[in-house]
Amino acid sequence: MKIIDFEPGDPRLTEDLLPVLLELRTHLTEDLFRSILAEGHSQGLRFSGAYDTEGLCVGAAGWRIVANTFQGRKLYVDDLVTRATARSTGVGHALLAHLEEHARAAACTALTLDSGTQRTDAHRFYFRERLAVTAFNFEKRLT
Repeated sequence: MKIIDFEPGDPRLTEDLLPVLLELRTHLTEDLFRSILAEGHSQGLRFSGAYDTEGLCVGAAGWRIVANTFQGRKLYVDDLVTRATARSTGVGHALLAHLEEHARAAACTALTLDSGTQRTDAHRFYFRERLAVTAFNFEKRLT
C-alpha cells in the first residue's frame, strides 16, 4: 500500500479520491468538492489517499491541523473512509498511522475526529485503533 498526500490542483483528487470519498459523503458532487477544495485549503484542509498494489485508490482521509483553547494544536480528521471492497485489509489503520505521523511532526497534542452515532462499525474500528470517546458533539442545523 502507498499513501499519497495530495497537493492542491492534483487531478487525482477528483479522479481517484472523490469516488472513495463518495462512499461516506454521498451528498458530494464534483462541483461541490472542487468548491470545498478551493475554500478549505486556505483553512488547512488537506487530503491523503491510500493506493493498493494495482494503483487503485482504496482509502481517503481529509484532515487539517488546527489550534484551539482546549487541546492546543491538534490534527482533526474531517474524513476517513475505506472503499467498501477493501475494508478490513489494513487501509484504515495505515491511513490513521500516516495521519498520526503528520500530527507528531507538527507537535500536535491529539488526533481527533467526529463519527456519526449510527456508524457503529466505524466506532468498533476506532476503539481497536485506541481512540477514545472524550466528548459529545452538539449541532444546530442552520437552513
